[in-house]
Amino acid sequence: MSLPASAPVRFLTAAGPGTRVVVRYRIDGGLTDALGHLLACDAGSCTVRTRRADVVIPLELVVAAKEVPPAPPRRPARPA
Repeated sequence: MSLPASAPVRFLTAAGPGTRVVVRYRIDGGLTDALGHLLACDAGSCTVRTRRADVVIPLELVVAAKEVPPAPPRRPARPA
């Protein structure tokens, strides 16, 4: 018998690809966040595209997740 899914996992499995999310998950020694666009979510993991890389997160490590608003526009570079 499987355990019922937590609220963050239910949110991730229901959110559509392209939704901008933040996912807090457990790592050795604590917690970390992945902020970016949800690429995919299946029964075992979700993939979030961050600025640096695609992050694959096992759902059993997810502690919290929510939708976040679009990123603010980047400020122009300062003149030299």
